[in-house]
Amino acid sequence: MTTPGAVAVIADAEAYARAVRDAVRAAAAYYAGGTSALDDDAYDRLVRAVAEWEAGHPDDTLPDSPTGKVAGGAAEGDVPHTVAMLSLDNVFSPQEFTAWTASLARRVGHDITRFSVEPKLDGLAIAARYTDGRLTRLITRGDGTAGEDVSHAIGTMEGLPDRLTAPVTVEVRGEVLMTTAQFEHANEVRTAHGGQPFANPRNAAAGTLRAKDRAYTVPMTFFGYGLLPLPATEPALAESLADTAHSDLMTLTGSYGVNTTATTAVPGTTAADADAVLARVQEIAALRAELPFGIDGIVVKADLAADQRTAGSGSRAPRWAIAYKLPAVEKITRLLAVEWNVGRTGIIAPRGVLEPVEIDGSTITYATLHNPADITRRDLRLGDHIMVHRAGDVIPRVEAPVAHLRTGDEQPIAFPESCPRCGAGIDTGEQRWRCENGRDCHLVASLSYAAGRDQLDIEGLGHTRVVQLVEAGLVADLADLFTLTRDQLLGLERMGETSSDNLLTALGRAKQRPLSRVLCALGVRGTGRSMSRRIARHFATMDALRAADAEAIQRVEGIGTEKAPSIVAELAELAPLIDKLAAAGVNMTEPGATPPAAADTAAAAVEGAADAPAAGPLAGMAVVVTGGMTGPLEKLSRNEMNELVERAGGRASSSVSRKTALVVAGEGAGSKRTKAETLGVRLATPDEFAVLVADFLDLGE
Repeated sequence: MTTPGAVAVIADAEAYARAVRDAVRAAAAYYAGGTSALDDDAYDRLVRAVAEWEAGHPDDTLPDSPTGKVAGGAAEGDVPHTVAMLSLDNVFSPQEFTAWTASLARRVGHDITRFSVEPKLDGLAIAARYTDGRLTRLITRGDGTAGEDVSHAIGTMEGLPDRLTAPVTVEVRGEVLMTTAQFEHANEVRTAHGGQPFANPRNAAAGTLRAKDRAYTVPMTFFGYGLLPLPATEPALAESLADTAHSDLMTLTGSYGVNTTATTAVPGTTAADADAVLARVQEIAALRAELPFGIDGIVVKADLAADQRTAGSGSRAPRWAIAYKLPAVEKITRLLAVEWNVGRTGIIAPRGVLEPVEIDGSTITYATLHNPADITRRDLRLGDHIMVHRAGDVIPRVEAPVAHLRTGDEQPIAFPESCPRCGAGIDTGEQRWRCENGRDCHLVASLSYAAGRDQLDIEGLGHTRVVQLVEAGLVADLADLFTLTRDQLLGLERMGETSSDNLLTALGRAKQRPLSRVLCALGVRGTGRSMSRRIARHFATMDALRAADAEAIQRVEGIGTEKAPSIVAELAELAPLIDKLAAAGVNMTEPGATPPAAADTAAAAVEGAADAPAAGPLAGMAVVVTGGMTGPLEKLSRNEMNELVERAGGRASSSVSRKTALVVAGEGAGSKRTKAETLGVRLATPDEFAVLVADFLDLGE
């Protein structure tokens, strides 16, 4: 796991004063309305630099320094907290965390034998006060001693009920955030009402929570992380809460009907020592990219109430809890230009050119802009400061402009009026624009893709050869490849008898590929390698597939109401090409599969046959392959591995979940192996898997 960027070194008192001023301004802007000139990582590094300078110059510390203060000293409020609502100190590495545990042990007089470990949710802390089980007040953290009354937001948060399941008087503390879906919805609503889109979910939650008298409301989500008594709490309950371990308090909070992390893929757990905590940190970090909400770290607490009391608290943070911060996945940079690229199916896709920015150890210079409608909805402009998000291995994406940093020099993004590749018209009827020439616009890319290893695997037909065939006028579509003659090939430059014969032999083999490979080579929009295999195994023949309507296609796993009509339309558009391929002798069946009508007849003949699992050692199993393969599997591509899984009766999957039955973990297997271990999913080495599916290893080549 990488750590955040290096902390800047403050050279002198003047630079220190400047850093204090910048940090205070950034915190004030964020806590006032969810805006800031700095992203979270930049702010953290700035405050750490301030703290390091102050450690070496304790007599010169400025009174408005953000160090040692809740919310950087920028937030305030007029509703007193009954118990101080503090921030958390941070650590950024295993070494810093281990040092903290040692300090905590010295403070309490013994090693901590029970920690609680929870995700650090990336939102805004609030206190929710319940009287006799009814939600009566919401208060922000403020300066830790008093917060702002935001009770107007009652009823807008999922997971924070108006009434508890018990008529108790308590305060539930937790985090208000927006899930990814809520954030997208909030920006749609906000821009529809003439507002600027929020830069990221955290800012959206902060701004929305404080907003009053808006013409619209948008939902947020609450996760509880604390439960404590109020002055009016029944004495027996107050005493019980004060002596209850944090993990048990969270169980009690959930029983009251309040949302906690127990309902997520990263539930709070307990750990017996620092090593176990660090292992859980790695597990949560591995799942981060797949979560429907943002986290920026892991919160670790001494779980037992007695240990917490002994450790005590400082003016800013409790000494019995720490935040283990993860590398930032969002950074602010500038949008320098927009490139319009044409894909092999004619889709015209915008890509943002960025001022280089480092996110989680990678330098990002490009990010997806999705489609023209998305650019318009987000009101993006050239020169904008933008929030860029990258988590795990996902393609970096532009979240939104940081509108409050605009200078007035930003320029509108110009949309193409004709195809940037061939000059033809553009079909703008859908959100994703497409060249009117479709696949013919980028014929070379389309043919090169079709000839690739995971499609028709035509050896000797690389990009250069495809260009040569197209420029010679010998190939105008995929089917023309299979009508090439020896004389035609010999007439090409640098094509001798041997290379011509080898290519014709490879084309002959390609004709016999299964239907799943042919479908993938056609590049039907909305499908890929995995989906093509599922479709081919479901329908068995191209004729059965082409006869299917949208309702029939929806019966294939993973195809919903939106994708099915698109696939039907694509197949209709491709009909002339499919007919040409069939006439050229290209196979249009999937070995071992049975057309739906025949399968129904067979199932009717044998009771229970419809529920019978596929044959093979992986029958009915969801299998994930990750890492580099070795031994008998070394030369197989990932697509060929997935095909092997399905031939052996299993279902290939790209993500690990509780439904996964087996994970094949090769060299360098990372987050997926970690997640499998966390969920208790069976693991196999490549050699073990090869033995398991030995009877199915022949690819039929």
